[in-house]
Amino acid sequence: IPSAPSYISVSRARRAAAQARIEPSRAKLNVGLAWAGSKQHSNDRNRSCPLDALAPLLALQDIAWFSLQQGEAARELATLATPTRIDELPAYTPLVDTAALIAELDLVISVDTMIAHLAGALGKRCWLLLPFAPDWRWMLGRDDTPWYPATRLYRQSKLRDWPSVVDRLVVDLRALSS
Repeated sequence: IPSAPSYISVSRARRAAAQARIEPSRAKLNVGLAWAGSKQHSNDRNRSCPLDALAPLLALQDIAWFSLQQGEAARELATLATPTRIDELPAYTPLVDTAALIAELDLVISVDTMIAHLAGALGKRCWLLLPFAPDWRWMLGRDDTPWYPATRLYRQSKLRDWPSVVDRLVVDLRALSS
């Protein structure tokens, strides 16, 4: 610690395939989103965020959204009330193809899951949403991490307070996309 900016990479061919998927969006900002971890994780009820809590993000203009979610949580996309289109990650997408997509995105927004660690290992800009009592590796009282230099931490100020985290994300996304 501190970590190198990135320590894994993805082949040009896989990145080209991911770029072809992103290119039609023509948005100012292409953002990957992971809102839930494994239900088997002992702290999942605190670290995963309900997809509908992210609706204010999805309402922002000039942002193309790409789901990085697999499994049961990915099916939540079908129930989303917002008219925003989120490009869905095909079921059973190999991790290397998810990494290629992440490498081509402008930003990843994720709760504390493998997706956040993959983005960090790739050196991709990642905004990490943390519960009030996060895992030890994120430490306390800071919005950066020595583990991944391109990762910014967004912490809950009280238990299960996703709205305040989302409010800060909205402000920062508006600034980033302008």
